[in-house]
Amino acid sequence: MKLVTWNIQWGLGCDGKVDLKRIVETAKALSDADVFCFQEISHGFAPHDGGEDQPALLAALLPGYTPIFRPAVERRDANGRLQVFGNMVLSRLAVLEIASHMLPWPATECRSMQRQALEVTVQTDLGPVRVTTCHLEYYSVEHRQAQVEHIRKVHENYEMRSRLAYRDTSEGPYRTLPVPVGAIVCGDFNLGPDDPLHSEMLKPFASGIPTFVDAWMVKHGVAPHAPTTGVADFKQWPQGPHCRDYVFVSENMADRITDLRVDVETTASDHQPVAITLRA
Repeated sequence: MKLVTWNIQWGLGCDGKVDLKRIVETAKALSDADVFCFQEISHGFAPHDGGEDQPALLAALLPGYTPIFRPAVERRDANGRLQVFGNMVLSRLAVLEIASHMLPWPATECRSMQRQALEVTVQTDLGPVRVTTCHLEYYSVEHRQAQVEHIRKVHENYEMRSRLAYRDTSEGPYRTLPVPVGAIVCGDFNLGPDDPLHSEMLKPFASGIPTFVDAWMVKHGVAPHAPTTGVADFKQWPQGPHCRDYVFVSENMADRITDLRVDVETTASDHQPVAITLRA
């Protein structure tokens, strides 16, 4: 199974041009991925997307992939036109289930917006795998902490439900799906490897529930994380190159990680794409 995660900044490159075709070509050059997870997809916010339907454009650029877009922000402008901003998964693996998790949005005095984690269960050669892509708040540590806690709670609850003896074999909405063999959570966490919230993501769960591991650390040990932003956009990121994008994998799949790479050369976004490969 191959996956790419990338905060594409609605296709805005460091040259000031919005180019989704360049985004897709760059992502595919990094990995012939089965699943692409993109953050910051826009439609109806003209300063970002120029009035184009970015979810539809990305779907057209990746034929053969099932497109799943869910907004974190969904509203109407003064003329009643739809405005959405959120995360997208495109999968050429069979999609078994989709869930959109609205993340906590504490009432604090800071610039912020609704954040979301998009979860898609896909059928792989390993068995069903839950893939979640997310984009956490940039401006508030309090928000990020609440959002990390929520992501962990969603995982814990899912694992606990999978242990229940009850199964429904009907074709209705109560039907019980096959239990996934593992979980991947990826995206822009807006925190560094030394941030306590990075350690929080890796904290053990009770009752033997599989915890998360950082795929970079599994593959590269103590080597510093490759930078995933600040490589070329020094206006937004005056601190220079640093890491804030991750692929976390449930520990029961850690030994399947064969490759974890970051494209540190592309300037197609202010972030860098991250690719992971897991063996069957």
